[in-house]
Formats: sequence, structure tokens, C-alpha cells
Amino acid sequence: MTSGLNYQGASAAAIQHHYDVSNEFYALWLDETRSYSCALWEDTEEGLLTAQKRKLDYHIIGVRAGGARRVLDVGCGWGGMLKRLVQQHDVDHVVGLTLSDAQAEHVRGWADERYEVRVQNWAEHEPSDPYDAIISVGAFEHFADFGMKRADRVAAYRQFFDSCHDWLPRGGRLALQTNIKGSNVHMDRRTVRDLLFIVDKIFPESELPWPSEILEASERYFNIVSARNDPDHYARTCQCWHDGLVARRDEAVELVGEATVADYERYLTAAADAFRKRHLGLVRIVFESV
Repeated sequence: MTSGLNYQGASAAAIQHHYDVSNEFYALWLDETRSYSCALWEDTEEGLLTAQKRKLDYHIIGVRAGGARRVLDVGCGWGGMLKRLVQQHDVDHVVGLTLSDAQAEHVRGWADERYEVRVQNWAEHEPSDPYDAIISVGAFEHFADFGMKRADRVAAYRQFFDSCHDWLPRGGRLALQTNIKGSNVHMDRRTVRDLLFIVDKIFPESELPWPSEILEASERYFNIVSARNDPDHYARTCQCWHDGLVARRDEAVELVGEATVADYERYLTAAADAFRKRHLGLVRIVFESV
């Protein structure tokens, strides 16, 4: 069994299995920021793009990154957060970490000298200067492996908080957004099959934390500034992605093939259902370094 004391998260191969499917494929059904994480909704009539921009701003404001010198994005994806930090919040320099070659190539295609994207595991990151703030959205799910014991998961998560603590000044903030295990553990057989399908087929080498594991791992490194759980927001986000994929299904099949499209349709439908039924949750936590 893998020990949390030496586990550094999902391998590059596991991450690339999912995120390197095709940049063009994801562009078909994500919003213009290419945010592949839960949006922050307020209005029943608003569109996905508006809700995703609100999510980006929520985390940026939460860590007080406006006008900062250096900000780190752990799990930067296709660079939506990086671009928002620089263009709307006047950050001088941003660093994004990803294990996806395709994502890094996309960012480098439009980035200037204010942006630095690295294909690098956070556990191997050694910044030359401290950061004023750190944001990590949708990466924490990959920091432990399916089947790890609770103690090992907490130990793996604690390494992440330890590193972030080292990279921040006292009082510096970390914004974390991650899926969690939900309180409703009573599942029917179809739900069990669908969630195991997601683990095996869509997100290998990944596991969701319990909220208590996050809190335990962050103790003595960070205080909690704010926390919220938004499962309905992720159900709505997944439904939007699913509907967007179905609307452009023929193009998607041309890009990645029928089998992959069918897998994503099943995964997005199952995920939306699991959030609605509270089998899964979505937490947004702002921490402050002590």
C-alpha cells in the first residue's frame, strides 16, 4: 500500500490520460475561460461563463491577490485563473503548475513574460521567491490514491499544506477548491457502478477527501478564513458541460471517437446526479498561514 509520507499525487501519466485527450475536445463544451471546475452560481438565468468568472474572482479576492507581486496556481489547467489574475487583478507575475503537456502548450501559446507555466508536480516545486498568495482549484482530488488508508491520505495532504506554508509569508492566504465525499453514503447499485467507472476510467489514481481530512492536514499550518460547500453548484456545472457536449457531439466524435464521447457523457451525467444526491460535495476554503 502506498504511504502518504512518500506519495506525491497522481502520476503524470494518470493526469495526461484525462487532460491530454484533446485541447479542442474540451474547448467544445467548456466556457471561454476553459475552467474545468465547479462554477459559482447566483442567478438562475445566468450563463456558464458568468458563473465561472465569478468563481475565479471569488478565489482571487479571497486570497487578497489584487495587485500582488507573485501568485501560484497549483493545477492551472488551461490558464483561465492565470489570465484572470493578470488581466483583471493586476498581478505582476503568475506561476502555474500542471502535469498536462497539452495544457501547458495551450497556455504558452498566448502567454507573455508575466506568465510562467511549468509541467511539474507541486511536490517538486522549489520557488526562487515566496508567493503572496496561492490558489488551487480542482487539483486536490489528485493528491491521494484510491484505496489509501485515512492516515496515509492525511499525511499526503499534510505535505501539500506544509509546502504551501513554506511558500507563503505569515498571514499569506491559500484558496482551495476540491470535490469531497458527501454525507449521503447510502447509494444504489447504479450509483456505485457509475462512481467506480469514474475512478477507473476517467480519473485514475485519484481519490476524494473527507472534509475532516482536509482540516486535520492543515492544522498548525493554516487557520480557516471561510468555507462553503456547494454541491448543487457542481451539479449545475456538470449538467451545463453535458448539454454542451451533446450539442456538439458530432464534432466531439470526430476529434476523439465515439467511445470517448460516450464515456464523458456517462461521467458527466453520473457526476451531476451524485452531487444532487449529496454523495459528493464541493468545498471552497480560504486558509491563512500562521
